[in-house]
Parts: sequence; C-alpha cells; structure tokens
Amino acid sequence: MNYQLEMDKILDSFQGIKKKLLLHACCAPCSSYVLEYLTNYFDITILYYNPNIYPKEEFDKRYKELSKLIEELPHTNKIELVKGHYDYSEFVEITKGLENVPEGGERCFRCYELRLREAAKYAKDNNYDYFTTTLSISPYKNAIKLNEIGTSLEQEYGIKYLYADFKKKNGYKRSIELSKEYNLYRQDYCGCIYSKRED
Repeated sequence: MNYQLEMDKILDSFQGIKKKLLLHACCAPCSSYVLEYLTNYFDITILYYNPNIYPKEEFDKRYKELSKLIEELPHTNKIELVKGHYDYSEFVEITKGLENVPEGGERCFRCYELRLREAAKYAKDNNYDYFTTTLSISPYKNAIKLNEIGTSLEQEYGIKYLYADFKKKNGYKRSIELSKEYNLYRQDYCGCIYSKRED
C-alpha cells in the first residue's frame, strides 16, 4: 500500500472541513514537516509520550525543543502540546529479552506499539477524529509496520488511524531544512539506551 497516497485521499475527502488529530510525536525535528503539512487540515494535539527515551534529561530536552518549535512555527489551525507521563520501566518491561536485537527489529516494533497504543487511547478518550504518529518520517523507521500497528489499534479502539509515510514527498529532507531554519536540536540516536549504544 502507498500510505502517502492513502493519506492524501483521506485529506482530500475532508473538502475543507477541519478535523481533530491526535499526533504522537517523538521530537521537534520529526514533527517539523509533519506539522507544516497537516496544520492545513486539522486542529492538532501533539502527544509527547516516549518512555523509551533515555536518560530522563534527554526526554526533557526533546520536550522543551518541541515546545519551542510549536511557538515559532507558523500554523493555520490550532496546535496544542500534551506531555505524557515518563516511566522508563514501561519500555524495559515490553522489550525484556530483546536487549541484543539490532535496531529496526522486534524491539523497535514493540516500542512503536507501546507509543501508538497510548495515542489511540488518548484519541478515543478525548473524541479526536484521527490519530497518527510522526515516526514514519525517519528513514530508519519501518512505515509498513507502523501503519500495520495503527490499523490494528484503529480496530481495537474504534478510532480512525491516519495512514502516513511522512518521509515521502521529500518529507525527511524538508524536516532537515526546517530543523536548520528553526535551529532545532537534532539528537544523534533514536532515544533508547540500546540505540545510544549502537550510535
């Protein structure tokens, strides 16, 4: 499936009617292009829920940078930021036994599911029209797996998942340009202790 094409079909179907989106975000650089792109279609609430990020200081630094971006980035519709709770043990628990799996494998897939599940719950509980994540903008993230998980959670929670592969249409390239424009902190590892070790 071409997830970018599917998303464009969904957005075109709105016919100018603004919707509410719950957007899971991992950091400011990954959010930059996604916000620039989607703010024309949605009122957006960003859920910064990332218990995988290690150490806590890094979690806080990325949140602060995301908050700065929202203040400075021009946007057509409303953008709000919600800071999810931080408990690194949640990530440790779901990745037990997978500590030595290389980046991009099953450990990462469980991490995707942990964060997308929280987004689906929040979206359902707060009456959003759609939920999705910024994660697919990274060339290191598996867009097929992300969309599979999102679709499964849509069925489980009864809340629409917005298909996405934000790296398409030069999305990743644009995120780098915006990061330079807004002088954003670009981390050199995904977030967890294992990705930090591999860096």
